[in-house]
Amino acid sequence: MNHSNLLENLLHAVNSHDLDALVACFATDYVNETPVHPERGFRGREQVRRNWTQIFAGVPDIHADVPRTAIDGDTLWTEWELSGTRVDDGAFLMRGVVVFTVAGGLARSSRFYLEPVETVSGDVDAATQRLVGTPDPKEGS
Repeated sequence: MNHSNLLENLLHAVNSHDLDALVACFATDYVNETPVHPERGFRGREQVRRNWTQIFAGVPDIHADVPRTAIDGDTLWTEWELSGTRVDDGAFLMRGVVVFTVAGGLARSSRFYLEPVETVSGDVDAATQRLVGTPDPKEGS
């Protein structure tokens, strides 16, 4: 299995909700790094199984799409969109990048930058002001 086969197998497993096929895409000693949320990183494909068991149960119609990819040696860069409806009828939408290290046709590790899409935090000015701790000039008027 090469990089393209790994991605094809991952997409098929997610979209067909095949937990065993999904878990089989990952090495037993798989390492997940989540740089934006360091405490969420983990080791081992059994955590992959626990995560996706919850996802398949919580978003029974989940669908994955990978609109863009790039390969550099043993690195597979992937841009993801995961969508569906949660069991509480809320919308589920995540987008972001997962950078896999592939060996022996399996995901050996990843750097995970996939996040829920949110639409309520305001425009880029509001986000920048929150980021650097400056007050919104509109609030002072």
